[in-house]
Amino acid sequence: MLRPLLLFLLVLLVLRAAWRLLEGVVRGASGMPAGAARRPPEPVKMVQDPVCGTFVVPSRAVSLARAGQTLYFCSDTCRDQYAKRGSNQ
Repeated sequence: MLRPLLLFLLVLLVLRAAWRLLEGVVRGASGMPAGAARRPPEPVKMVQDPVCGTFVVPSRAVSLARAGQTLYFCSDTCRDQYAKRGSNQ
């Protein structure tokens, strides 16, 4: 009973190794660098929410333009709190 299971696992490992080898050959023949498909994304500078202090990515943050400056917030709630504080002063 154990022998067929071990044989099946061995066949799977051999097939995976063959697939990876073939993939490497194709990638090498196409001129694509070795780690091109698995390269991590470029780093993005994060900014701090002026209300709660959470760091956010500007492209995904809620923003507010005030006096020629753009401020970034983690949520609509923080943006509204900041706007309310600014109007009370």
